[in-house]
Amino acid sequence: MRKNFGPKTWLVPMPVLIIASYDEKGTANAMNAAWGGISEYEEISICISKEHKTTQNILLSKAFTISFATENFVKECDYVGIVSAHNIPNKLEKINFTTKKSDFVNAPIINQLPMTLECKFLSYDEKTEILKGKIINISASEEILENNKISLEKLKPIIFNPINNSYYVVGKKIGDAFKEGKKIDHFK
Repeated sequence: MRKNFGPKTWLVPMPVLIIASYDEKGTANAMNAAWGGISEYEEISICISKEHKTTQNILLSKAFTISFATENFVKECDYVGIVSAHNIPNKLEKINFTTKKSDFVNAPIINQLPMTLECKFLSYDEKTEILKGKIINISASEEILENNKISLEKLKPIIFNPINNSYYVVGKKIGDAFKEGKKIDHFK
C-alpha cells in the first residue's frame, strides 16, 4: 500500500548550495539555496526569487559562485539562508566567513567551503525565477582531494531533506557508477 501526498517539492537528495556574489559596493554576500542542479553540460540552474539580494547582485555583476555546504559549517550555511543581506549586509563577517575573489569570474569564493563552482551569468527568467549560469571553473581545497580528485568522504557535503526540513551529510560510497548494473546476469 502507498500513501499519496500530492504535489510537493520533495526531490531528494537536494544539495545545499551556497550562492555568493558581490553587491554594487563590492561587498561579498551569500545565501543558502537547495533548488538547483546541472541543467546542461557546464550549466547550472537554480530557482531563486528576484527579491533576494543575491539575485539582484548577480543581475548587476553577471557572475556568481556556488559552494557546497559542508558538515563542518551547518550552522553558518543555514544562517546565510535565514538572514537577508537587505537587513544585514555584512552577514558573512558575522559568521567569520572570509572570501577571496575568483580568478575566473567577478564573484567571491568562501574560503571555509572547500569546493566551489565559479559561474558566469547566462540568464534569469523573472516569471519562473530560474537563474542559469555557465560553469567556468571548479576549484577545490587540497584537503578534500584524494588521488588528485575530489573526495566526497573528505568534502562531507550536506543535503536538504524537504520532507522534514532537515540536513544530512553525504559520504558513504556504496558502488561504482556505470559498473554496478553490469553485475546483473544480463551482462554476463
